Amino acid sequence: MANSAHQPPAFQLRPYQQEAVERVLEWFRASSDPAVLCLPTGAGKSLVIAELASLARGRVLVLAHVSELVEQNQAKYASYGLEADIFSAGLGSKQAASQVVFGSVQSVVRNLEQFNDAAFTLLVIDECHRVSLDKKTSYQLVIQHLLKLNPNLKILGLTATPFRLGQGFIYHRHLQQQAVRGEEESFFKACIYELPLRWMVKNNFLVKPERLDMAVLAYDFSSLVPANTGYFPEAELDKVVKDNRVTPSIVADIQQRAAQRQGVMVFCASVRHAEEVAGLLPSEQTALITGALATKERQQIIQAFKAQQIKYLVNVSVLTTGFDAPHVDLIAILRPTESVSLYQQIIGRGLRLSPATDKTDCLVLDYAGNPWDIWAPEVNTPRPNANTELVQVLCPGCGFANSFWGVKTAEGEVLEHFGRRCQGWLEAAGEATDNKGQQCDFRFRFRVCDACGGEADIAARVCPHCDATLVDADKKLKEALQLKDAKVLRVSGMTLEVALNGKGLERLKVTYYDEDASELSDWYALETPAQRKAFELAFLREHLKAPGCGWLPKNAEEAAVGAEHLRYPDFVIARKINKKYWRIQQRLFDYQGSYRKAVAAG
Repeated sequence: MANSAHQPPAFQLRPYQQEAVERVLEWFRASSDPAVLCLPTGAGKSLVIAELASLARGRVLVLAHVSELVEQNQAKYASYGLEADIFSAGLGSKQAASQVVFGSVQSVVRNLEQFNDAAFTLLVIDECHRVSLDKKTSYQLVIQHLLKLNPNLKILGLTATPFRLGQGFIYHRHLQQQAVRGEEESFFKACIYELPLRWMVKNNFLVKPERLDMAVLAYDFSSLVPANTGYFPEAELDKVVKDNRVTPSIVADIQQRAAQRQGVMVFCASVRHAEEVAGLLPSEQTALITGALATKERQQIIQAFKAQQIKYLVNVSVLTTGFDAPHVDLIAILRPTESVSLYQQIIGRGLRLSPATDKTDCLVLDYAGNPWDIWAPEVNTPRPNANTELVQVLCPGCGFANSFWGVKTAEGEVLEHFGRRCQGWLEAAGEATDNKGQQCDFRFRFRVCDACGGEADIAARVCPHCDATLVDADKKLKEALQLKDAKVLRVSGMTLEVALNGKGLERLKVTYYDEDASELSDWYALETPAQRKAFELAFLREHLKAPGCGWLPKNAEEAAVGAEHLRYPDFVIARKINKKYWRIQQRLFDYQGSYRKAVAAG
């Protein structure tokens, strides 16, 4: 597969970079599905790109969203002694005749007629977390154009942060972990290789981030609400920081902590805020970069900073990617970051090794109370509330160790989790890279199909087993409310007690009640293994706060005192039997319809 013109590179690949290249070659020999490499900032993605481009038989297009990355990636490829074209208006070149082309996505999408060549066999996208599912976006328009010319086009993405705001993980499954992480509709089908930040630091490929949460000296952004785009409006950010009395103290604190530091980057909330911060720093050691700055002047400032002619570089959302200044050893964050991706990108500016300055760490000063974890940043669903943490839940079906948001007791027991389906990936016979296999079908939370009895996701509209349309919860409630012999309870609480039934036998009595003290009850026997199994299937699987975590009461008394393990449904529907008593027929959990839910008792 090697390019006949391939020459020894000026840079020797590190072992992990070589392994990443090999994983890419293995994947694309077996599949044309888009794939992702996840390498932390500073891991040398441009060298991996250069190696892959030099090995390709067909034409290669390498895309990035900023000219700095285009130039950086092309330079590493040139170190192989190979020539490539640059197609970027920001770099003053629009050439696309060579086998390998490095381009900015903005320039390429405006000139697709210059890329009418079916010989393009590999598309590489740097910072690929910017690829949206929206078919009208720039990246998607380029992708669709090239796929029409060559349906077998290989698409590889590289990123340090494989998440998108509002989407979660940008890929469906993780090859190394054999786990499902994102939605099946994700554009990238697999993460085929990942190096965790912790591994890179431990093995001395990056310096350690030393994070300080500045609780005393801090801005209060807690009242801000993101716009529909998911981002905080700059005007709202500006209201918090404008003429804020804490700003001079924060800047003084930065200066004090930077006394023995070589390079300082300050990330501000707005242009006005950045101007104020820059004005409080030593003028002869400080420069300010905003999006309005002319390209030439911006490049001059960046070069002066890299040459350590200035110490403080203040900016507003323009130096989070495509910026390489290894001597940076202090990052000051004076703004809230809407996503873990942005937070990691900011911190990544200070983690590169710097032999010239012998830096051993990077001090991260967070003056905005950002909640993100540098080491274990995110799972594939948004955090339900501030009281949750990552918990491990073993799948009863395949044994996979799932990571879900959840709640633990003081003893470390998982009391509640919000997982819906096992994330485990079950490989078919053969190689893991042949893209065969399927996600484990065990569901922790589910709805039952009335047609076939199969389990489906709680948000599904069609049964995955029989293709029947799943009856909407609102429709069930509306129909029940119209029946004379039906009763709908808007549940506000639930009690469990040991009681004697009509025959004098000890049973578990479960009572649901609404805001008006109306109630409905169920009775369960737990004396024999068969009865306990029936109780598990009929009651526990739906009511457990932490399904799959092993809490299985052996008798009615144990069940009654373990009510903290249980949740109650939003609605209960019962029908009158023989005109004498009510029998519960349906319990509706995770309700998201138009009817009002009850206010919880107590």
